[in-house]
Amino acid sequence: MLLEYFQMVDTIVSADIAAGTVVARSTVPDKSTVFEGHFPGMPLVPGVLLIETMAQTSGMLLLGLNGLTAMPFLMMVDSAKMRTFVGPGAVLEIEAKLEHEGSGFAVTKAKIRSEGKAIADAQLKFRTLSFEDNELAPLVRKRAEEVGLLAAIGGAGAGEGS
Repeated sequence: MLLEYFQMVDTIVSADIAAGTVVARSTVPDKSTVFEGHFPGMPLVPGVLLIETMAQTSGMLLLGLNGLTAMPFLMMVDSAKMRTFVGPGAVLEIEAKLEHEGSGFAVTKAKIRSEGKAIADAQLKFRTLSFEDNELAPLVRKRAEEVGLLAAIGGAGAGEGS
């Protein structure tokens, strides 16, 4: 997890595209400039970054579902709940599940757990836009490969030629 660069997902642990689920894992860094102000003497991961972590995991799910042909953009966060604090060194397990997809929109439910305890959960809504003639496509594909999405979905060739 690189908080300063908004790289919130370290690795995709599992992906079941048929079931519409992805599980990811991230480890909060021991040190980060984010902790200098949030909060001095009591470093905590900001809630908005926990939401971003759930959104990125959901995004990986949606990329897997569409074969890396369309970019998911977060449009709405519903029913977000932060249940406890997250500090440096915490290992997070993030799960995203597809609730609905169609007409260029998708809805997921996501949750974060650490050491068996509920950390956060939310319903997330996305707009998906085609990667056709879009310079984001190679960057997103590279990141999906780095975190292991392509290996998890068994599709190293997913999205090639698009």
